[in-house]
Amino acid sequence: MSFAPASVEPPRLRRARRAVAACFFLNAVFYAGLVPRLPAVKAELELSSTALGAALAAVPLGALLAGLSSAALNRRFGSGRVASYGLALLGAVVWTVSVAPNWLGLAAAFLVVGALDAVVDVAQNAHGLRVQRLYGRSIINSLHGVWSIGAVTGGLLGSAAAGLGIPLPVHLGASAVVFGAVALVVSRGVLPGSDEPEPVAEEAPQERPRRRAAVPALAVLGLLAACGALIEDVGASWSALYLRTELEAGAAVAGLGFVALSAAMTVGRLTGDRVVDRFGERRVARAGGALAAVGLGVALAWPSVPSTLVGFALAGLGVATLIPAVYHAADELPGLPHGQGLMVINWLLRIGFLLSPPLIGVVADAFSLRVALLGVVLAGIGALVLGRALPGRPAAAPTPAGNRPDGGGSAR
Repeated sequence: MSFAPASVEPPRLRRARRAVAACFFLNAVFYAGLVPRLPAVKAELELSSTALGAALAAVPLGALLAGLSSAALNRRFGSGRVASYGLALLGAVVWTVSVAPNWLGLAAAFLVVGALDAVVDVAQNAHGLRVQRLYGRSIINSLHGVWSIGAVTGGLLGSAAAGLGIPLPVHLGASAVVFGAVALVVSRGVLPGSDEPEPVAEEAPQERPRRRAAVPALAVLGLLAACGALIEDVGASWSALYLRTELEAGAAVAGLGFVALSAAMTVGRLTGDRVVDRFGERRVARAGGALAAVGLGVALAWPSVPSTLVGFALAGLGVATLIPAVYHAADELPGLPHGQGLMVINWLLRIGFLLSPPLIGVVADAFSLRVALLGVVLAGIGALVLGRALPGRPAAAPTPAGNRPDGGGSAR
């Protein structure tokens, strides 16, 4: 589906880009700030590791329950306002984790956190893609790069609060107030109204066959997103354990696998828009899949600490633009309103994040963690093959002058 965007003055468009970038940053800060404090939550409620894990499982469960409502909310209230106001509410809900009286209250808090995160995630991506359409060039990768910066910022703030002995309710309360206020200010910068104009009445019958044809395309894009989810999750959940147990790395060095993947992914996202504009999402995603497969494949074939760190870095760089590309492709599927395909892919992606850890764990128990990490190689090959479903290099098209952020003859 495509349409000619309404004219937006360049200063207004730049302000909208800054606003949606702030949404990505805040979305990461809120939960990332909690992660270093989870040991305090566990100790306060006297939970076992199993009980804490079961409570944390409520986060993806809440996301799956609420994720399919996000498109309707965006249509009703506008994706920009759903993202910004939802973030202010998310900060308050994350704070409730610190005052949960027991396991049931903790699980309920995590359930609502997951639900709100899913709604905000779809809304901020939908609004980011709307701004991207008005820019006439790719910006979605840099927005995901800002999310990565927010995750690092939140983690550092949480670690500092833990080190200083700041009580958890005070830490998360301050985060909710300060960053929640920023989210409310951000709501003034987002673009108002719907992400697309009202459809013309005579076009509706023609959209039904196209909508049915979008179903298999969504399935392929969902598998492609799952490949990216597996690569990201392995780096976050299993890299430290692999380095520590199978390569006998020290405790400090073992954590560098995740750092290598995250840092490379952040760099790839912050620089990915220019690469995508030049070569197209299809070529970049397929090349990235090959890079991830070869990088970690070589590290597993000749295992050592240095080769593994390089392998995880190459995997992070390879997968950096994959999920943003899938979001963009799903949002532009013919026959679907903007936001609906994005919502479905986000929902399928969260299923991938939910299933990836136990799948790797089962293979690791049956064989070894080294064998289980071959899943990254297979996911990279999957991205190489399924990347054909992504659009190629876009044809150069002039952006209406009123929509160019510089107001002149170039969109850059």
